[in-house]
Amino acid sequence: MRLYVAETMALTKLTSRFRRLLQRPGSIDLGPYERLTQLVAEAEESVQGLSDDELTEVVTEMRTTGGLDEDNLIEFLALAREAGKRAIGERAFDGQIVGALALLRGRIVEMATGEGKTLAGAFAAAGYAIGGRRVQVMAVNDYLAQRDAEWMGPIYALLGVTVSHIGQASTPEERRAAYQAEVCYAPVTELGFDVLRDRLVTDVADRVTVKPDVALVDEADSVLIDEARVPLVLAGATRTEELDDDVVALVRTLRAGVDYEIDGDGRTVALTDKGTDTVEKHLGDINLYEDENLDRLTQINVALHAEVLLRKDVDYLVRDGKVSLINNSRGRIAKLQRWPDGLQAAVEAKEAVPISDSGEVLDSITVQALVSSYPTLCGMTGTAVVVGEQLQEFYNVEVAVVPPNKPNIRIDEADRLYLTIEQKNVALVEHIKEIHETGRPILIGTHSVEESEQLSERLEAAEVPHVVLNAKNDAEEAAIVAEAGVPETVTVSTQMAGRGTDIRLGGRDGSHDKDRAAELGGLYVIGTGLHASQRLDDQLRGRAGRQGDPGGSLFFASLGDELVTRYSVTSGLRPSPDETGRLTDRKAIAMLEHSQRVADGANAELHRTTWSYHRLTGQQRAILLDTREKVLTEDLAAEELAERAKERYDELVEEIGEDKVKDAARKIALHHLDRKWTDHLAYLADLREGIHLRSLAGGIVHMKPIDEFNKSAIASFDPLIADAWNDAAETFKEAEITADGFDEEASGVPRPTATWTYLVNDNPFGTEADRILGRLRNAIKPGAAAESEEILPEEFEELPEELRDLDDDDLSDELPEELREADSGDDASDAKKADDKD
Repeated sequence: MRLYVAETMALTKLTSRFRRLLQRPGSIDLGPYERLTQLVAEAEESVQGLSDDELTEVVTEMRTTGGLDEDNLIEFLALAREAGKRAIGERAFDGQIVGALALLRGRIVEMATGEGKTLAGAFAAAGYAIGGRRVQVMAVNDYLAQRDAEWMGPIYALLGVTVSHIGQASTPEERRAAYQAEVCYAPVTELGFDVLRDRLVTDVADRVTVKPDVALVDEADSVLIDEARVPLVLAGATRTEELDDDVVALVRTLRAGVDYEIDGDGRTVALTDKGTDTVEKHLGDINLYEDENLDRLTQINVALHAEVLLRKDVDYLVRDGKVSLINNSRGRIAKLQRWPDGLQAAVEAKEAVPISDSGEVLDSITVQALVSSYPTLCGMTGTAVVVGEQLQEFYNVEVAVVPPNKPNIRIDEADRLYLTIEQKNVALVEHIKEIHETGRPILIGTHSVEESEQLSERLEAAEVPHVVLNAKNDAEEAAIVAEAGVPETVTVSTQMAGRGTDIRLGGRDGSHDKDRAAELGGLYVIGTGLHASQRLDDQLRGRAGRQGDPGGSLFFASLGDELVTRYSVTSGLRPSPDETGRLTDRKAIAMLEHSQRVADGANAELHRTTWSYHRLTGQQRAILLDTREKVLTEDLAAEELAERAKERYDELVEEIGEDKVKDAARKIALHHLDRKWTDHLAYLADLREGIHLRSLAGGIVHMKPIDEFNKSAIASFDPLIADAWNDAAETFKEAEITADGFDEEASGVPRPTATWTYLVNDNPFGTEADRILGRLRNAIKPGAAAESEEILPEEFEELPEELRDLDDDDLSDELPEELREADSGDDASDAKKADDKD
């Protein structure tokens, strides 16, 4: 075993050096951290004789405001390791010390599942605090924020560091107190919502947050990549987004392939010329593309998108009379999340549930913009290398890969590829039944609620006892996952890759036949299909083989899977499956791998596109917030209004005193700045959707939508602050300002009576890359040459490299059934179809 460990460590170091040579992500040299870790071990003996009070006192004496120097850092980590051993009974492994050092140097740390990221993160957070910094540990949900804060709490107490946590149910007073702690654990969404609420306060005392300093992100790849483009929204002034019943009824009569077409990638849907004629005639012979009918066109498009592309039990659930979105990366109900208002209303109309109040957007911020506001960013996850380039591109942070404390002995079998989905499912159930009969615990990862329930039905028919974990019963998650490592257990889970819960052999406490589970080979992970990212596959595999435990993994796939049908633009296959439908030829396997690379590239491009739209908005928001801050904390409002309405200002000062006038001026100015920003956001939302719709309608394809968006956005924002001051002056001249104060309601500038927060599933219609990819697919379909759209050179260059990686050999007309949207036979048959079409 020692030889195996040594070989594994040597291989890890060799891989790291090779990455550095190629300048690839994950290339941070761990050598300096490992040398410091050895010094920490040597210093450990000297702190073991300290009493608890003495340990706390020593750490307190180390406190500084300039960060810990190397000597103090070594001593601190020795004290932290001792505190962990005393407080929670866990002595940190060397790998955890290395991880803490990397976090303290602003890295994203990759540590395998079960290797103790939480403890390493607590050491780093405490280290930052001792060095005079305030840390916010960003979790993915309330449960993990509370669990980790309470679990690590005794360690922080021994080190003399204050710790707190917040969640959705926290009151403003609780939040204000929590943010004052040196280390605060919180869901990333709650941090964003508090920032948004603080941006609208009219009194400094109403703020709850503190100035951002250090962000330590748990599940960093999920937060920084998967959720980075999700806008967090603060809304107010309740209204209802009604969708005309006739539009809903009309859309349901439209026919696929006749009245509308779905892009090859399955992300967008658009009316055909015939469909446009049908809709225009039904609506009274109007021209949908005239400016006055833009609202109608928007309603038709969102209703069509909701009806055709959004799938119940895949994209959303209907529960308790409400439409609830499903978080695609975690398989859970996405609490407080919704689509942009028009699309949300369209789905609710589709499902005949009450249309929810949407309100107007008062402000918004993306997770990426929120995280980027912190001067220091670090984080930890089990899968960072795969997205290392994106982490460098979007956050300028590097990845440090920490080798496991014990070698990973999990056996990852080669993917099994089948021709059709049905053949895959038959083989999948047979394999599950075969493994279950041995008693080995099995964890099965599915992609959607619908798929998990369909698999459950097949397993019942095969008499395989099992439990199901999906968005319909996610409240039972902890109990279900805790027992997934018990022999005889079969657990079917939706998006297990994003659930972040440790699975121990033998159950939560290892008391249920742990030894037998290990003898049987450990937890066996089965994937029902590859994910759109290799990183998610790796996360699912990583549920097995924790801390040197035995384990195994196997993924099933088919050429009919959505990954292939949506993202594969290659063909040329002449598949030769065996009697079970299994494919083993190199070209078929390569096609599956290529589809995953394309999907990864498309998702990265979606991130870039979304960020490009939000970047300018963020810059404009910063300008406005600078003015707003001066109004809130200084006398800028009084100075401006005294200049613009001098007579009125002087008169009021004489009547009621300068303090009351300054207070009124501040509230009036804040109202108009906020009002102008709200109107600007609404304009930008309409602008972005309009530019997109022009693209869907076959507009000028060589025009870059982002350039047109930026031009219009800049023109709209340029006069915004000046206009706000002009409006504020007009309001000030007529406002109800008396010795009793400023009457906002009577003066026509009321604050929102209620506000609420939610997330938006941004850009649901896809990007230019999605649409170009779809047209590429259509261009290589049999008989499609006559009607495929031209892809301009400048459009093709905008695609990510993965989407341009097409070989001429791949453009053949022979595909398995699931890869074709139209029937295709031999070359003669295809030629006849083309002739008939002509």
